[in-house]
Amino acid sequence: MTTRLVPLVLLLLLVGIHAQLWSGRGSVGKVQELRQQIATQQAANAQARLDNERLAAEVNDLKGGLEMVEEKARGELGMVKQGEIYVQVVRQPQR
Repeated sequence: MTTRLVPLVLLLLLVGIHAQLWSGRGSVGKVQELRQQIATQQAANAQARLDNERLAAEVNDLKGGLEMVEEKARGELGMVKQGEIYVQVVRQPQR
């Protein structure tokens, strides 16, 4: 009877290990999902890092002088200096 019990116990252990490997907390699918989440988060972090560097450079420019303020006012708000004439060129669509 003990000779039949040992292989049965070993088989049950093997089934238990396989069950955890395929459906447990550290399963193959879960590990793959976590790797994908890490890759997605790393890409988002890299983009956020670039945005932060761009904003930091813009803040430094704004602290450094009025040239950046003037450029922003002209480009984003359409402001002109006193005595300047604003000219807008509109191209007609080609047929």
